[in-house]
Amino acid sequence: MTNRREQCRWLIRKLLEEMPQYQYPVFPYTEVRQRRLLRSLMNVRLPMPVSEEFLKIQDAYLHEVMAEKEITDAENLTPCSADSRLFLWQGDITALRCDAIVNAANSQLLGCFQPCHSCVDNMIHTMSGVQLRLACHEMMEKQGHEEPAGGAKITPGFNLPCRYVLHTVGPIVNGPLTDTHKEQLASCYRSCLNLAKENGIGSIAFCCISTGDSSFPNQEAAEVAVRTVKGWLEKNPKVINRIIFNVFKDKDRELYERLLA
Repeated sequence: MTNRREQCRWLIRKLLEEMPQYQYPVFPYTEVRQRRLLRSLMNVRLPMPVSEEFLKIQDAYLHEVMAEKEITDAENLTPCSADSRLFLWQGDITALRCDAIVNAANSQLLGCFQPCHSCVDNMIHTMSGVQLRLACHEMMEKQGHEEPAGGAKITPGFNLPCRYVLHTVGPIVNGPLTDTHKEQLASCYRSCLNLAKENGIGSIAFCCISTGDSSFPNQEAAEVAVRTVKGWLEKNPKVINRIIFNVFKDKDRELYERLLA
């Protein structure tokens, strides 16, 4: 296959062979719709065995898609004035080259199954490839139970520009914010940093864990994040040289700018 569009169509057909319930009456004509259909099928695909041929073509396709993005290297970011180990960066976390990025995962750790959902879990699994869901499934089968809030696991990054993905389960706030919610969120950051330390990770990027669909208030979430990371660094001063707070929305950038000033 010589180009991305051919790869996309081939991958769609293979996935539809696996999942005939998603067959379209008419195959999408435009490349934009084909890419959206491919992402949707990858999102809903269960963690089933996959052929080496599929992975080879999928990886080549994702490599081309990633080449469209403007990859940011963590080495080129400007540190915060208060601490040279802390960074604030606004952008797409799947386009950040660093040792590890943090995924705000669900308790199954299998990724988001909602087609083309805008959550970070969906984006990370989409750009990493179907290998990530398979790796998570194997890991969770061995564990034998869902991941509790505040816990974290590590997998390779596969087709992402990072080496690893750290999957952590943040608290879901269905009512008033409690001290338990805050402690669970703090545990997410500590668990990820401890995993990074154990695996020799020198740079790590945190998304805004538990905000958005999990309804943790943005202000309080940012306060917990910064306070917990600073506390961990005081106890581990020479372990990780780049801790990046990754934000996507302007309001989160403004919150972290004030907290890191």
